[in-house]
Amino acid sequence: MGKVDFKKTLSKLYSAPIGRFAAIDVPALQFVKIDGKGDPNREPGYAQAIEWLYSVSYAMKFASKARSGRDYVVPPLEGLWWADDPADFVNRRKHRWKWTMMIMVPDFVGRPLYDDAVTKTHGKRGEPPPETLRLESLDEGRSLQTLHVGSYDDEGPILARLHDEVMPAEGLTFAGPHHEIYLSDPRKTEPEKLKTILRQPIRRAD
Repeated sequence: MGKVDFKKTLSKLYSAPIGRFAAIDVPALQFVKIDGKGDPNREPGYAQAIEWLYSVSYAMKFASKARSGRDYVVPPLEGLWWADDPADFVNRRKHRWKWTMMIMVPDFVGRPLYDDAVTKTHGKRGEPPPETLRLESLDEGRSLQTLHVGSYDDEGPILARLHDEVMPAEGLTFAGPHHEIYLSDPRKTEPEKLKTILRQPIRRAD
């Protein structure tokens, strides 16, 4: 059995047009998640969350391959972002942000593999897991998404246009937090070349 790459088998979730928002129906998926708040560039809990997510995700991947022969490429890092005042997010007031960072987990990887991966990561890192670490499903349904190429800090105008023009024109409102999918590794990619899917779950406005 070959290695599954979900960016190819679920390509509609990991691709979008540049310069416009396209509608997509997102199926229910399971993720390993960690919650936090504050500026991701300054908050120590953010870096810890990313390290834990990758450690647990790779432990699950290797266990799945060893136990069942089902191998896969660990999917990209994703994040749900929000603030009590939505303007804080559009205007990049990062100290007021709240977030859930997450990595998708295939449906053939169940809770026993997850529990074992957490235990293994705990032993390797020598620290208890973050309190909010969990395996949980997410069902976003109908959403709008676009591909942003450039620095994360250049997302503000795109999101402002979505919130103030695109959604009102279509009679739509929010059905979940802002969602980002990081297709590039910021450690290896220049800021102007970063590729990020920007997604917003939607519903008809009352």
